[in-house]
Amino acid sequence: MSYQILVINPGGGSTRVALFRDEKRYMDENIQHPSEELSRFPKILDQYEYRKEAILNLLKDRRVSLEKLSCVVGRGGPFKPLESGTYRVTHRVIEDIRKGRVQSEHPSLLGALIAKDIADPLNIPAFFVDPVSVDEFWELSRYSGLKEIRRKALSHALSVKMAAKEAAKRLKKSYKRCNFIVVHLGTGITVAAHLKGRQVDANNANEDGPFSPQRTGSLPLPPLVELCYKYSKEEILKKIQRKGGLLSYLGTDDIREIERRIEEGDEEAEMVYEAMVYQIAKEIGAYAVVLKGKIDAIVITGGMAHSKRLIRSLRGWIGFLSKKIFVFPGEREMEALAKGALRVLKGEENEKTY
Repeated sequence: MSYQILVINPGGGSTRVALFRDEKRYMDENIQHPSEELSRFPKILDQYEYRKEAILNLLKDRRVSLEKLSCVVGRGGPFKPLESGTYRVTHRVIEDIRKGRVQSEHPSLLGALIAKDIADPLNIPAFFVDPVSVDEFWELSRYSGLKEIRRKALSHALSVKMAAKEAAKRLKKSYKRCNFIVVHLGTGITVAAHLKGRQVDANNANEDGPFSPQRTGSLPLPPLVELCYKYSKEEILKKIQRKGGLLSYLGTDDIREIERRIEEGDEEAEMVYEAMVYQIAKEIGAYAVVLKGKIDAIVITGGMAHSKRLIRSLRGWIGFLSKKIFVFPGEREMEALAKGALRVLKGEENEKTY
């Protein structure tokens, strides 16, 4: 039996939509949402109808027959802490999103909402897979250094879990027998320690770790406190999570543009670029300690992994940590979402209860 799966992945300024027949992708589109359009909506959830309409219009233009779908799967957001796996989108999930019972606001929350709204009239299931809030931390990872603040398990779990499983296949070993440091290099950066199939520690790209194209990562605290008296809460959060990193220093978050500047002799661009690589390497070193140096491989994925310059520079810093460094360039989230749903549809894996 063949299964047709609609995959929906809302991001900061776009929504990716793909169709799979089993594991084969036969449509993949990226709907761009101009910033002037999104600025009309005070909150991310206010974008719901706007994004859903854009998806339905795209499917209509591509003459997609919704009646042939087996399920709809959306990217999972920063829900309550959950185990890794594939979950059905239930009314409880929708209620928690609508009532703000989530760990933070993120466009990925719209994935579950839109998936269920499309699936329900068709009497087919809606799923989400390995949400941002996958929590497999051990207790040591939860301490921040201040009693009132507890570290959250929020990461690019969908991306890093898939990359880790691909690395295990390369090694011809079970994922649950491997120790990996997995690095997602995107708009935000996740560095995670996977110990025998469990993500026991990871940085939260919105709060700590290396700076990235848009996010500041860890910051010196007293100067940050001083800045908080100059800006509103909303302004300071935007600086940290959407206007930081490369964008803050160089006015662009486009890695290709920055590399072009470096090739043309821009010394400031080169220094900032190398500083980001340096911080990523330091974070990888920290997670080598989490695994006590017992590392089967360092695994690198995400959009920036396409950059040969960045990977070459990063290898120069971390090569001594592991003989095996696997690079899986690009965003593999659509494939990960489809495969997660397919495993449940085929009965190879049980769906998890939210």
